[in-house]
Amino acid sequence: MELSAKPILPGAFVVVKDNKSIYRGYKGFVQRVTKKRAAVLFEGGNWDKLITFNLTNLEIV
Repeated sequence: MELSAKPILPGAFVVVKDNKSIYRGYKGFVQRVTKKRAAVLFEGGNWDKLITFNLTNLEIV
């Protein structure tokens, strides 16, 4: 395993790298992880949003 291939675990700070997503570039905290997906919590000013992404579309910051 390479150093850049760190596992994404709950509590990790991640950024969305999916070019097709409207959340591309957003940074958030991983709340839950399943086999291939992670629920990421975005907090911004007066809103909070929990969105699920494929692990391949996330990168640890």
